[in-house]
Amino acid sequence: MAIPGDIKKISDTVWEIPPTHKPGMRVPARIYATEKLLREMDEGVFDQVTNVATLPGILKYAYCMPDGHWGYGFPIGGVAAMDARTGVISPGGIGFDINCGMRLVLTNLTYEEVKPHLRELVDKLFQRVPAGVGSTGFVRISHDEFREVVEQGARWCIKNGYGWPEDLERTEEGGCIAGADASKISQKAIERGYKQIGTLGSGNHYLEIQVAKPENIFDRQLAEAFGITLPNQVVIMFHCGSRGFGHQVATDYLQVFLKVMEAKYGIKILDRELACAPFHSPEGQDYFAAMKCGINMSFANRQVILHRIREVFSDVFHKDPADLGLHQVYDVAHNTAKLEKHVVDGEVRDVLVHRKGATRAFGPGMEGLPDIYRETGQPVIIGGSMETGSYLLAGIPSGDQTFYTTAHGSGRTMSRRKARKQFQGKKLQKEMEARGIYVRSVSYSGLAEEAGPAYKNIDDVIEATELAGISKRVVRFVPIGNIKG
Repeated sequence: MAIPGDIKKISDTVWEIPPTHKPGMRVPARIYATEKLLREMDEGVFDQVTNVATLPGILKYAYCMPDGHWGYGFPIGGVAAMDARTGVISPGGIGFDINCGMRLVLTNLTYEEVKPHLRELVDKLFQRVPAGVGSTGFVRISHDEFREVVEQGARWCIKNGYGWPEDLERTEEGGCIAGADASKISQKAIERGYKQIGTLGSGNHYLEIQVAKPENIFDRQLAEAFGITLPNQVVIMFHCGSRGFGHQVATDYLQVFLKVMEAKYGIKILDRELACAPFHSPEGQDYFAAMKCGINMSFANRQVILHRIREVFSDVFHKDPADLGLHQVYDVAHNTAKLEKHVVDGEVRDVLVHRKGATRAFGPGMEGLPDIYRETGQPVIIGGSMETGSYLLAGIPSGDQTFYTTAHGSGRTMSRRKARKQFQGKKLQKEMEARGIYVRSVSYSGLAEEAGPAYKNIDDVIEATELAGISKRVVRFVPIGNIKG
């Protein structure tokens, strides 16, 4: 790929493009990657991250994480911290799938105990957790009840019997971000979302049964603190978001911002996909409240999926979910903008941190962490491709260099169209089963899109995040069962 000629190597994992690279850049752009990963990035990443550097109120740098690739407006893996007083809010810096995120669940079962039941577990999970475009869940609620869900998040689920109170403590924002206002969302968004609670969706969303092999534990003390205590312990990881609801919220406000951005606020941008409004403007605040509804819908969605997982494991093993140790480790969000306090140039400031395909990674002792993780730092869940593996990491103090943000996945290297041409879903399914990974998918074409070679090497991405000091490896999980949308 054509790497910008003026890019400067800051360290083995940090690369900087200066503000002189492009007219209007207010800050440098920083890309976190090894040289190998940098060369694998598409040209769109360099163009988009330098466009982000032109946004009003941006602080320090426009960032791109090691899994970065071309996206809408921001690169996926893009991060920008805005001064809360003078900065903007941009849907392109958050994403259409608001709070697309990861949840990790423990069991006290080993691979040896699960292996005889693997096909039954995957088949039942495939039945109970609907996947694919337009899939609908079993939670039947009215439009008004859905408005309650998007304001209350996972708390609504716990109140209605879909989970345990401890799940909230182990979810970012306690499963409900404050300030969500259902009056700021459109009827069309409600129509698209109210039947979708408890569903995976499509694309790179998945539900996976995984194993923590002893040789893949990098920090035993942290692993035990996070609940990984058995050799070949089985865990469940899943990845999904706010479905059509979040997509509609983003679509609605992009249209609003395109109308007022230049005409009302005099903001000129290099790319229409970076449509934005001043954070403290009426339009900016309306979107912030609506976007929070998307965050809460996603927390509720993942909470109901966890409830279904507990049902399935209980059915198959004929035990109570608590007796099977089905406790949540954590639920982390991607695709958000959050008001946080950070030290900038020696002073504590209110900062609006946009994380687009990037994970918050708070270090030990930080405000916003649950008490159980106050000493360890935040659990960070990073999913790989269905053929390779995934990781549990921890936030560390040196994460302050990226406003405590790290990667979110392995990141695509191949378009979905190219993957469909190169791989056959049915053949891929058989090959994976021969390697000990039992997969169920809504469609073979969807499976082909998610083939392992369509993604960066997850181990390379994790190595870069650790070398850069933005998060720390704890455990690598290998997949044995997978459900794809």
